[in-house]
Amino acid sequence: MPSILLVDDEPGVRSALGGVLRDEGYDVDAVDSGEACLEHLGRQAYDVVVLDIWLPGMDGLQTLTRMRERQVDSQVVVISGHGNIESAVRAIKMGAFDFVEKPLSLEKTVLVVRNALRQRTLEVENRALRARVDAQHTMVGESYAMLKLREQVAMAAPTNGRVLIFGENGTGKELVARNIHQMSRRRSSPFVEVNCAAIPEELIESELFGHVRGAFTGAVADRRGKFELAHGGTMFLDEIADMSLKTQAKVLRVLQEQVMEPVGGSNRIKVDARVLAATNKDLTAEIRAGRFREDLYFRLNVVPIFVPPLRDRQEDIPLLADHFMAMLAREYGRRPKTFESDAIVALRQYQWPGNVRELRNVVERLMIMVPGDRISSRDLTFLDQALATESPAAAPASSPARLHDARDRFEREYILRALAAQQGNISRTAEVLGIERSNLYRKMRSFGIAPSRRSEAEDEETA
Repeated sequence: MPSILLVDDEPGVRSALGGVLRDEGYDVDAVDSGEACLEHLGRQAYDVVVLDIWLPGMDGLQTLTRMRERQVDSQVVVISGHGNIESAVRAIKMGAFDFVEKPLSLEKTVLVVRNALRQRTLEVENRALRARVDAQHTMVGESYAMLKLREQVAMAAPTNGRVLIFGENGTGKELVARNIHQMSRRRSSPFVEVNCAAIPEELIESELFGHVRGAFTGAVADRRGKFELAHGGTMFLDEIADMSLKTQAKVLRVLQEQVMEPVGGSNRIKVDARVLAATNKDLTAEIRAGRFREDLYFRLNVVPIFVPPLRDRQEDIPLLADHFMAMLAREYGRRPKTFESDAIVALRQYQWPGNVRELRNVVERLMIMVPGDRISSRDLTFLDQALATESPAAAPASSPARLHDARDRFEREYILRALAAQQGNISRTAEVLGIERSNLYRKMRSFGIAPSRRSEAEDEETA
């Protein structure tokens, strides 16, 4: 039942208006002063406060000011006498929903209260929806690799620097891009995503830069491109390595000149979009093979960020599993299931070739298919079958990794694990690995491993 707090020093108004609102099905409390209003709001939350401007002691505007200072989010309907219209307008500017002039029309007052309640409902639903969206975009994990990743995101986000995000499929590269946008100065402007691998070659230029009517068969009207839609905001180019060399050249021009031309058009359109790009490929190898432009690589690779695979942060798997279970339970309208200890062991032993995306899919499968409220290792036997099909003995040997690339991958993962074991302290890690600290720094730079601020501070203390 919606709750209303009526604040007026006239007993007749409190009695008449309170009675009508109760007849409408509302739960109504009535007080005669601003001080009593604040006291009630300190004990209970109300959906709507009907507040008289003219009150003894603390008046309505002072009361409203105190409410906003205390972050009371109730909708406020102001009651104003004829001589207080200016004060009522001030109250509206301070965030009041509406005002009703005395002498009161009970019918009009009930209508305004009803509209205020409707607005209150919309705001509550909007906050719940935003919280649900924010939960989907949360970077879950407390491992060293995730703490370092969050630190890099926090450092890069407030700037306008371009970011190139590396990582295997399913590690969460888009999630990193969205977090950078949400923490940037452009967060109130659009975040526009383009999956370069999902758009046919003949359409990607139109998708990125737009086109004019008649530019090609089927272009029956002008269309704005993604770069133009992202003006003032953030442009995320996912799987950038799958873009053709011809399109790469045009993207490079936009980055250099901050202008673009629609397909079939001659007008130059100015664009101001921060570009974030992501890839699951080794771009240096793509450059050597002639499939990626070196000049575009250097334009994009201002701030490189590597998103670790799930196998390199196994301690995060229980946190992620619980996070996805809670999120899916809300989505399906069910109670979340509990993972037993043997199920957690099974989840951590699996190698997760599909990374976080695969883990989410597994949790969704468990949510749907496990009949009880608890999940045990018996419910995860399908992971053993998947592991068997992906074992080295069963894997095709037709395209083995190059020795140099395989060695670099192994060395990078080995250094990451050693850093994690030493809580990021570079001096201790170098000692454990049996190499000079300067040599470890060189290797970390070459592998795109950024030292944490804490590790740098600790190294300065031990130096």
